[in-house]
Amino acid sequence: MSVQKEMKEPIYYGDPAATSGISVFDREFDELFSYDGSDLGLSYSVTGSAFCLWAPTAQEAELVLYESWQEAAGQHIPMIRDVRGTWRITVPGDLNGKFYTYRVRLGDLWNEAADPYARAVGVNGDRGVILDMRKTDPEHWTQEQPPLDDPVDAVIYELHLRDLSMHPASGITHKGQYLGLAEAGTRGPEGIPTGLDHIAALGVTHVQLLPVYDYSTESVDETRLDQPHYNWGYDPKNYNVPEGSYATDPYVPGLRIKELKTMIQALHDRGLRVIMDVVYNHVYDGFRVNFTKLVPGYYLRYKEDGRLSNGSGCGNDTASERKMMSRFIVESVVYWAEEYHIDGFRFDLMGLLDIGTMTEIRRRLDELDPSLMTIGEGWVMDTELAEDLRANQRHANELPGIGHFNDGYRDAVKGNIFLHDQKGFISGGSGFERNVKAGIAGGIYYGPGLGQYAQEPQQSVNYVECHDNHTLWDKLLLSTVGITDEQRRAMHHLASAMILTSQGIPFIHAGQEFRRTKDGIENSYKSPVEYNWLDWERCAAHAESVDYMKRLIALRAARPAFRLRTADEIRDHLVFEESPAHSVAFSLRDHAGGDSAQHLYVLYNANPDGAVLELPMLGEWTVLFGGEHAGQLDNGILTARGIGMVVLAVL
Repeated sequence: MSVQKEMKEPIYYGDPAATSGISVFDREFDELFSYDGSDLGLSYSVTGSAFCLWAPTAQEAELVLYESWQEAAGQHIPMIRDVRGTWRITVPGDLNGKFYTYRVRLGDLWNEAADPYARAVGVNGDRGVILDMRKTDPEHWTQEQPPLDDPVDAVIYELHLRDLSMHPASGITHKGQYLGLAEAGTRGPEGIPTGLDHIAALGVTHVQLLPVYDYSTESVDETRLDQPHYNWGYDPKNYNVPEGSYATDPYVPGLRIKELKTMIQALHDRGLRVIMDVVYNHVYDGFRVNFTKLVPGYYLRYKEDGRLSNGSGCGNDTASERKMMSRFIVESVVYWAEEYHIDGFRFDLMGLLDIGTMTEIRRRLDELDPSLMTIGEGWVMDTELAEDLRANQRHANELPGIGHFNDGYRDAVKGNIFLHDQKGFISGGSGFERNVKAGIAGGIYYGPGLGQYAQEPQQSVNYVECHDNHTLWDKLLLSTVGITDEQRRAMHHLASAMILTSQGIPFIHAGQEFRRTKDGIENSYKSPVEYNWLDWERCAAHAESVDYMKRLIALRAARPAFRLRTADEIRDHLVFEESPAHSVAFSLRDHAGGDSAQHLYVLYNANPDGAVLELPMLGEWTVLFGGEHAGQLDNGILTARGIGMVVLAVL
């Protein structure tokens, strides 16, 4: 029975006489059958395990117990129908280590699927596993997290686990695995620090990991890890379980859990918080996912003609606006925060999710720990959800405490990401100064004609490079034909400087600090690892760029003026100064943000011939950063040299 057929024929559940044939798509379905108990999934103890399944459309339901991930015939145990579409069974005895699934009868069809609430699975994630989760905690497993006073104090470093360690010169033993990021003391070419030591030395505050939940076998087959494989992991299969391909042995169910926790603890011990990239907007396959097998039609969105909604471009969109889907997403996020001590969440294609779900996530995390970050892709996208309910940039005013990636600032800095040869501000493009100023101000409404979507600076995530699209270096190669790599290096440095000295939350892509390249590949989500890995030889060769990034991060950390907390503070202290074309200048005045300097003056100069600027008469200016570009500073006049950033201070 396909989902399309379910769309065309009435969907009955429970007792048809009592329900009058209400469809899963009807609003009344949630009113009658949404369940708010805290026991969905598995509740384990040594004396017995309780199972609770939500499957209101099923006529019968069974628990199936297996001895292994591949045993053909399991033990079928009928479940008992309970309230509001739930089915229950408690099995006595210690079931630790056994595998399980659910079977449901829908008409004359039986479907078998893994528990959507499973917290452990077997290899490739087709069966849940019964585990004592406390036995997965590492010896040194503490709730203590590095301090964070405000989201704008964060500097986020986006990383794919395999990228970090797979290069032959990484010096990392556990290549491509959780434990690889936990290794300390690793060294690469010319003795440079690599891996965790490299990241910690940069001074960033957060490591954002591309998906580490269990993702599709079609992307990475955990039984064939001896063969070349690579995927970013944006195709979720089991939301509440770590991906097995990053474990030292994916066949041991508890090992991936313990090793992920070990990695997180290692990051915390080095003063680094962890952000998890989560993909609740779509699933790996709308027809084969456990949600659809257990409750066909409910968890996903559909068009009027019965086809799956596909705003994600991945074949389906989840129906986050329905109560049980929304509840699943919220509880999954909270679970990762509590069980794995995750410090923040980056929501893939957040604009496809509904506002209510996102605000409930923020509310629950605030109850747990207000310092846990929430950021996402608030793109304005098409999906089968009323436009006014979508959690995108247009509705940032309804999403307090949730950051959005600032694509407007990104494209102003480096040029449109889809028009590969288009220049941006840093590369000599014309007319970008106003959009650059909007990004500098953190995307808030700064004044007439200058503002973006943000209500407060913590809603603007500023970046010029991420895992998607061309790296910044590759974009410069495409858009600046005929110039030297030395000029491109200056442009690249200026872009990073702009991100680290603008209001809002700065975000850098792993390898941006040494001008990462993917040899021109725009979308490397399943390209060979050789195109995706962090090239530690390149890191050693561009040590001056790594040092420049370190100094930028240190500058931001030392100067609260670059991290103003509120829109009002920005409007009170940030003043845009007169500057020639292809440059933007601003001052941060009057001890902005408690800064030890009375005033700061910042120049972003993209004119290779330099620029001459008249400084505001606020005192005696001295060079704080970018002396190589400062040129002459005399009688209130700054003569800047070449492409780059200059920061002056009145102390």
